[in-house]
Amino acid sequence: MVPVLRYLGGACGRARGGFPGSFSGVCGPASGRPWPLCGGVRSASSSSFDIVIVGGGIVGLASARALILRHPALSIGVLEKEKDLATHQTGHNSGVIHSGIYYQPESLKAKLCVQGADLIYEYCNKKGISYKQCGKGLMAIDCPYTGIVNYRQVALSFAQDFQEAGGSVLTNFEVKDIEMARESPPRSIDGMKYPIMVKNTKGEEIQCQYVVTCAGLHSDRISELSGCNPDPQIVPFRGDYLLLKPEKCYLVKGNIYPVPDSRFPFLGVHFTPRMDGNIWLGPNAVLAFKREGYRPFDFSARDAKDLIANSGLIKLISQNLSYGVSEMYKACFLSATVKHLQKFIPEITITDILRGPAGVRAQALDRDGNLVDDFVFDGGVGDIGSRILHVRNAPSPAATSSLAISGMIADEVQQRFEF
Repeated sequence: MVPVLRYLGGACGRARGGFPGSFSGVCGPASGRPWPLCGGVRSASSSSFDIVIVGGGIVGLASARALILRHPALSIGVLEKEKDLATHQTGHNSGVIHSGIYYQPESLKAKLCVQGADLIYEYCNKKGISYKQCGKGLMAIDCPYTGIVNYRQVALSFAQDFQEAGGSVLTNFEVKDIEMARESPPRSIDGMKYPIMVKNTKGEEIQCQYVVTCAGLHSDRISELSGCNPDPQIVPFRGDYLLLKPEKCYLVKGNIYPVPDSRFPFLGVHFTPRMDGNIWLGPNAVLAFKREGYRPFDFSARDAKDLIANSGLIKLISQNLSYGVSEMYKACFLSATVKHLQKFIPEITITDILRGPAGVRAQALDRDGNLVDDFVFDGGVGDIGSRILHVRNAPSPAATSSLAISGMIADEVQQRFEF
């Protein structure tokens, strides 16, 4: 069995602007080409790097930034399959800066959350990124360190830092294969050996010495390319949000969370003020039949087939059938969700809400049906396994913890690859 390392303890102008569009000072990506913040980026057909980061979400970008700031002499490239950065879990994030109060004390998740929140506030202050630090009920705990921010803006600022330090970002690069170069000795460019080939769906390839993958919803599939064990597998859960009508937004002064169910990693339906003044209510947690399916009836035959074949999922459903049915019922009938919301703010009625956006959570699941609720790193087998680090699970609150997680990843890269 492949060992899985589980950590269970201890120059373009400043990034500004809103979600989801780009901000001033940042060029948009050329179709199928590099994402040019500062220009001078090599084309995909001829690029070679010391390290390649697969995944342009907030964890991948934070990790790329941490690595190049720590090792400025290395050439580092980020590969993203979409035409824009931070479009999936990062772009659909509710924007909460978590305080860590919801998590098991002394767990790595709680420690990274606390450390990450401090780092995010410090980073936003330094970069001039706006944030806000923030009902009636039976009982409440005031947690003033919880806040909100536009995480896509934060992620794009990470990308800007990375490129200003000499890094390269290539979008429209969907990784199809990662393999050792067939020729022996491996090909050399400028006297440096690049034994790993990263190929995309268009037939383009990147040569590199090492690979770090932060592929989110596709982390299990990417890790299998280097011979990793298929477990834990990613199961997509869609979270639907409701919107509070503008005339009723005065009812919510800050983030309001229920006491989470300790059996699940989901935090339950909550109230989240957004940077644009909107109030998001939710989300629920329902099984999605498409990994990037943000609408109720989005469907992918491949993703659905993987779900049906997932023995762990069958066990999870059988053990938690009532919870799953309850979540699906709330997704279909707004009155059920409103009844839950009224426990916190009794004045809210069904006429005060509208259906809103949705996000998809990449939830790692083991073959015994257990939801993996902490960070999982992996490598692979053979020669290629010693040159790859897979971030197989970076669960919520990965956005809050992104800077702290990136430090951990940079430490692991330095140790594993002996920099």
